[in-house]
Amino acid sequence: MAAAPRAPDNDNCHHGFDEGAADELDCLRGVLAPRLLQQAEIRARELGIGADQVLIRLGMIDEAAYLRLLSRHTGMAIDDLSECDRSDVMLRDDQITYAAASGLVPLHRDGERIMVIAPRNYSARAICRAKRSINIDFRLTSDYALRRFLLQEAAAPLIEESTRGLGLHDPAMSAAPAFAAARPWRGRFKRGAAVFAIATLPPFLFPAIWGAMLAVWFLAFTALRLATCAFLRQRHAAAPVLDDQLPNYSVIVALYREASSVAPLVLALEALDYPREKLDIILVVEPDDLQTRAAIARLGTKPHLRMLVAPAVAPQTKPKALNWALPFARGSFTAVYDAEDRPEPGQLRAALKAFRAHGREVACAQASLCIDNETHSLLSRMFTVEYAGHFDVMLPGMTAMGLPLPLGGSSNHFRTAMLRTVGAWDAYNVTEDADLGFRLARFGYRSVAFPSTTFEEAPLHLDAWLRQRSRWMKGWLQTWCVHMCHPVRLWREAGGRAFFTLNIVAGGNVVTALAYPIMLYAVIDHMVFSRSERSIDWATALHVAAFAAGCISTVALGGLGMMRRRRLRDGWILGLTPLYWICLSTAAWRAVWQFIWKPYHWEKTEHGLATRRTTDPAPRLSARRSQRQPHR
Repeated sequence: MAAAPRAPDNDNCHHGFDEGAADELDCLRGVLAPRLLQQAEIRARELGIGADQVLIRLGMIDEAAYLRLLSRHTGMAIDDLSECDRSDVMLRDDQITYAAASGLVPLHRDGERIMVIAPRNYSARAICRAKRSINIDFRLTSDYALRRFLLQEAAAPLIEESTRGLGLHDPAMSAAPAFAAARPWRGRFKRGAAVFAIATLPPFLFPAIWGAMLAVWFLAFTALRLATCAFLRQRHAAAPVLDDQLPNYSVIVALYREASSVAPLVLALEALDYPREKLDIILVVEPDDLQTRAAIARLGTKPHLRMLVAPAVAPQTKPKALNWALPFARGSFTAVYDAEDRPEPGQLRAALKAFRAHGREVACAQASLCIDNETHSLLSRMFTVEYAGHFDVMLPGMTAMGLPLPLGGSSNHFRTAMLRTVGAWDAYNVTEDADLGFRLARFGYRSVAFPSTTFEEAPLHLDAWLRQRSRWMKGWLQTWCVHMCHPVRLWREAGGRAFFTLNIVAGGNVVTALAYPIMLYAVIDHMVFSRSERSIDWATALHVAAFAAGCISTVALGGLGMMRRRRLRDGWILGLTPLYWICLSTAAWRAVWQFIWKPYHWEKTEHGLATRRTTDPAPRLSARRSQRQPHR
């Protein structure tokens, strides 16, 4: 397998380098109060990072001001990289992402070799201790200057990596178009011909066999869902992670037309029970979304929060925005959230506990998603029950069974190095999360569900729900086509469990929705229009069994999920399951049409329309954080 290049560790220096005094504070003696420096050193020892990072990330001193003082103290020059261009960088295009991740840029300028470093973690301490023995010409730069330089002078390889990186490393793993944009009709013709051949010829030539295959597929899908109900959510014992052992944690959120969601989102992320000095929040916006950019600017300067503007190139999708941010992620772990998310305060620590409990081969930990709308429509109520069954029952059950997980699009927690290894997200897949779950399995990695909740907002109206669900169905279809394009290779790389899980879950989600009208017609025809003396044939019996099993599995999964959420009083909505499936089938057929004509079109889901429960975790954490942070 042609794996994507593996990125180095995110920090300039080793995490364990914490011996002795905080020499990086020497340049601040006489500038900041001695008590503040003492508190910063104590806090740095507690967290296992440099004391300079404590002061900078808490806003006690500006990074540029600290670099000026460090430069004067060490004699090391500051280089803002304004006089450099791409030809000065001693890195190939495929190595540019390493510079963004590590904060190190090797230059060759005026016949000299220069190493420019944006200090992170213990870098400043190492520089102070080695200032008299460094032979190479080291220069200091700020993180902002480094990022500006890379985005200006090395934008082309970063754009290529964010849009077609996966396709370049392994084309068979990506849903990217195989034909040039100037000839889109060829791709449409191929997709249309494939859909026509699969959906029309077998039913016409072998109607009974085709109908039986659909019913069996439906039964297999419902059987897997019922099987997951037998597993209780496992509580793995793992030692709590102490503050000095906590890694840097990046949080990436892709935003588009979410100006009203920015302030509540940042408030929720800042309420996470995680040291602010080790939290790295990246908000990615689109170039034409001026309102969201203005909303972020109104938040003011926050050392732990950065905004990146995604490039104005196709496709304009969430996975492309996530790929654009990933090279700049400083964390050893990376979490992905959506604009409307409200994660529980302890989620990052709970994710780390799950990684420790399940072993080093786990690349992703998936938290549960829960709908918290208070202004419910019938659709949003059904959405709530559906999420409870999927995230609180099915995914934990699949984890216990050792199956690959169809990841949700939010509250995914990754080992950053492993995420980079597998090629990150497919910018052309509109359900990049589900695709990534199966791709991780093909690389030998595991995904697990863990008990922590992120609260989300469900669509209230049919048109919004239909757009969102059609995109999901289209993405499932893309994912199935990509991984089943070479079934023998899939079996060899991922094994039989992953092979059948892909076909039952990814294929089953679409096929069952498409086939539902056929089975519903067979059931109604037998129960209403058939004569009483007419004996039931085997095909009709199979359709009736599939319909009944589907209803039973949906009620069992949703009811058990709502019971675990202690909201069983809302379970009455499951009585509308047959009608809800008609909506799902409509979305699936709409997705097939879009798969042919607009395969990479991302239909935006509007947020901020519903009244939600007011759960502000910040006050509970304020006292604890005030004890941890250094005081003036």
